[in-house]
Amino acid sequence: MNMADSRKNPLILALDTHDLAEAREFLATVGSLVNYVKIGPRLWTQGGAPFLKEVSSRGFEVFLDLKLHDIPNTIAGAVDALSDLGIWALTLHAGGGREMLEAAVSARDDADSEMVLLGVTVLTSLDAPSFNRVCPGCRLEDAVKSRTELCVESGIDGLVCSPLDLPGVKKTAGDSLVTVVPGIRPWKVSDDQKRSATPLEAIRNGADYLVVGRPIIQADDPKAATLEILQEIEEGFRCRKS
Repeated sequence: MNMADSRKNPLILALDTHDLAEAREFLATVGSLVNYVKIGPRLWTQGGAPFLKEVSSRGFEVFLDLKLHDIPNTIAGAVDALSDLGIWALTLHAGGGREMLEAAVSARDDADSEMVLLGVTVLTSLDAPSFNRVCPGCRLEDAVKSRTELCVESGIDGLVCSPLDLPGVKKTAGDSLVTVVPGIRPWKVSDDQKRSATPLEAIRNGADYLVVGRPIIQADDPKAATLEILQEIEEGFRCRKS
């Protein structure tokens, strides 16, 4: 799979804008500072495959974050359809089970695609009490561990996890899975990200890629905010070496 050296620039810009026009403006503003762009359900619904190809044609690696979760046959069909769009990575819910994940891997491989498949462990918007509401009797930490093991066993390339889950994920998977980490907050804020960390903390704890949206999108100066995050990332890598 096409897993570029994340240390060159592991920042993934979450292009969670209101519409395509605003998305294009942000790419023009901060595009020179990032290599990877995450496109979620809103922009995918508005722009579809043509918008993905447009972003790719501008030199960005596209991370399509749809968190696919369905029966194996349906997932295989979706992955097959997405495999020829030239995107860098695609997310699936690891909670869909081993057969679903294996079906995704088989469909991607049968399509002779280099698209990276990432399993989502537990949403960063869920803390232990809210997770217990949807999975009574199962500890959040146990779910992350089990789903990490599923990703390893099914041949998934990597996973998406909370920065707080990184130590456990690394202990379970070692270097066999690339880690893509959302819930990154350079400063303390009150929003729906209940399990978050700073860029420095996440990189220091072993994250390969960081997904950052609102701290950049909602900043008064998006370019300055991006540069500040990149500086923290560099410091995080230095802490790894010390």
